[in-house]
Amino acid sequence: MSRMRLTPPLPVMLVLCLLATGLWQIGEGSWIYAKARLAQYLLQRAWSRTLAGEIAVKPWPWADTWPVARLTIPSKNIDLIVLNGAYGRTLAFGPSYAESSALPGSVGTTILTGHRDTHFSFLKRLHRQDEIVIQTATGKRLHYVVSERRMADSRSGTIALDHQQARLVLITCYPFDAILPGGPLRYVVVAEESWRHKASGQ
Repeated sequence: MSRMRLTPPLPVMLVLCLLATGLWQIGEGSWIYAKARLAQYLLQRAWSRTLAGEIAVKPWPWADTWPVARLTIPSKNIDLIVLNGAYGRTLAFGPSYAESSALPGSVGTTILTGHRDTHFSFLKRLHRQDEIVIQTATGKRLHYVVSERRMADSRSGTIALDHQQARLVLITCYPFDAILPGGPLRYVVVAEESWRHKASGQ
């Protein structure tokens, strides 16, 4: 008597497929977060070498970017190394400096970008008067105070570049809880240089 092969019912197969897809998605998401954390560890090491006087220190041998600044927000326990070049391959590892804007530490508007679900997810928790500190490659610390938070449409909105005074602009995609990546909306945080720290020489 030959044995009959039993085929799982269609609902069971669907459940198994959904379970496999869910596990794959969880694994991929966990890898993204793990990669971001590991990158920041390597970037911290590269930043230490930068402060010691080395120029354009690559955080890993095949990197095509390097640290240009350190961004800290004491009230939110944020400490991130900023990379040169606001490109997709760079943003995967940390917040990035838009090269068309003023270099951190120079007079003008400095623009930093980051992903809404990793390094720049904290932007939704920033409020007016929160302090942001930027450390430059020379070790100088610049203090900024958040003055504006707004949404913008990347298809029509622009960022005004002030060449007379130091300003910091942080940009990420919006909304923060969007399921699909991309989209035209951006969340913009503007911070002005803190005259209190500047006057005291800090």
